[in-house]
Amino acid sequence: MTYIVHGATGAQGAPVVAALRAAGKRPVAAVRTTANVPADIESAAVDLADVHSLVAAYTGADGVFIHLPMGAPDQVAAYVDAITAAVEKARPARVVISTSGGVVDQPGSPLQAPDDAPLTTLIRRITDTGIPTAVVAPRLYLENLLMPVIEGPARQDGVLRYPLPEAFPVSWSSHLDVADVVVRLLEDPAVTGTVAIGHLPGLTGPDLAAGFAERLGRDVTFEAITPEALGVLITPLFGADASAPVVGLYKALNAQAGNTISRGNSAQELLGLAPRPISRWLGELGI
Repeated sequence: MTYIVHGATGAQGAPVVAALRAAGKRPVAAVRTTANVPADIESAAVDLADVHSLVAAYTGADGVFIHLPMGAPDQVAAYVDAITAAVEKARPARVVISTSGGVVDQPGSPLQAPDDAPLTTLIRRITDTGIPTAVVAPRLYLENLLMPVIEGPARQDGVLRYPLPEAFPVSWSSHLDVADVVVRLLEDPAVTGTVAIGHLPGLTGPDLAAGFAERLGRDVTFEAITPEALGVLITPLFGADASAPVVGLYKALNAQAGNTISRGNSAQELLGLAPRPISRWLGELGI
């Protein structure tokens, strides 16, 4: 069985490729530059704005895993147009879309993506093709905690600093957790709609610190910092333009009481899949 994986050399796609291979499936890395794909992984050159290259990749596929990359609004809108046109024409057997942390299953929440956002447009248009479609909806990625400016002080000084209040609950999940859910959904087209991914109940800052402490074998405490303070830390790493939306996200989150999924459409409820404990996740990464 053949599964097309977008962004297969990146943070989201690479774990999906690895999980598919571990399950004995045949992933095909859909990337712009196939030279960046390891020699033992099948690949296909695609341009997200080119319908023809996408149709060639999707035709005959048992499933396609899609997530939208970051980019200028016009560019991302062009990706949505090309992807949906290609899915409509090629008719793969199954489509799984990741929200990449965007909120699409909490109507009325200030965090909910607008109806005309590229992500919600993509989900609506792919679903309207009639092809069995599932949406994986994580919230915050645990990999955020591995930025050197976050992990370094936790490891060296025993202080995990993050721009959320200490008691702020989050349904954290890792890219590994998401990959597990994606593979299950690619295998089972009977499950459609949105499948939320993340810890329930949500983890607070001290919960994160305790997971790090267990893995690192030392005391670790949580310290809340402001979104602006995070911006100061990450701007030298990513630049001002890339850091500004991150600061904006955490300002928005700080205005809420939490960022948690609902149990009713959770992977725990729908698939029996729970995210890894923090210490286990760190261990699987070799940290």
